[in-house]
Amino acid sequence: MHLIVPFAAALAEGGRDATRRLALPRLAALLGRLAPVERDDGDEWSFSPPHERALARALGFAGGDGQLPWAAWRAQHDGLDTTDLAWGLLTPVHLHVGTDQVSLMDPAALALDDAGSRALLDAVRELFTSEGFVVDYGAPQRWYVAHESLAGLRTASLDRVIGRNIDRWLTEASAVRLVRRLQNEVQMLLYTHPLNDAREAQGRLPVNSFWLSGCGVAQRPAGPPPTVDARLREPALAEDWAAWAKAWETLDEGPLAELAARTARGEAVQLTLCGERASTTLEPAHGAWTRLKLRATRPTPAAILETL
Repeated sequence: MHLIVPFAAALAEGGRDATRRLALPRLAALLGRLAPVERDDGDEWSFSPPHERALARALGFAGGDGQLPWAAWRAQHDGLDTTDLAWGLLTPVHLHVGTDQVSLMDPAALALDDAGSRALLDAVRELFTSEGFVVDYGAPQRWYVAHESLAGLRTASLDRVIGRNIDRWLTEASAVRLVRRLQNEVQMLLYTHPLNDAREAQGRLPVNSFWLSGCGVAQRPAGPPPTVDARLREPALAEDWAAWAKAWETLDEGPLAELAARTARGEAVQLTLCGERASTTLEPAHGAWTRLKLRATRPTPAAILETL
């Protein structure tokens, strides 16, 4: 069992305060049995966040920062044939235009249903096909495009961009300039779309653009996927630290309790804790002396989370 925990730590001061107050007895017990075997250090400005890098390593996916083929992988799970094409994930979004920046709202807040999402994709489809893109539908929050220019295109994960100024995450590569032009054209086309008129009349945010991510050619996983428990993601992105702390408690009581039980039975387990900058992977310590030393020197949950 390999458990990956995204957003296990936060850089915001409110998140750091919440971390220091966490009571996580199962994680504390695990830290007395599991030893660090791998660490991935980076910074909060990488295009691929630590949890995506950890998942890529577990699956054996190759690719540089912002060049991991998540679109093709998810498209396969959505039943699409990804053979011989480079794919990108198009997420329908709401871009908020402020006085000095354009920021991306959490797509989950749009609560798109299948019919509405398909209607919006049909409305913008020709903008992409006229540029030579193949366009397909996966789910309300997952549209797909395929084009040769996507094979090595570096794009930022949604988990990096939500709530932030999008300018930092768009490079000046020619393919990205095309994407930015398409974003503007999609925004103009959807501005007067009847579905958005209806959404605004109901007090809901309109869908006015898209975010492109996860570009690349499909790769074959090297093994079964690990378990990714993303319950901390939504409250962390919303900076709702009370909800984040509560989610940590449920994580400790559920999956981490199961991991502790497996560890006690001598099963092979891995735990990868991911923050905004780094991740650390832990496995059961081997050897009586190593285990004794680990129990005597084990860090507190807060101490290890603050390093991420």
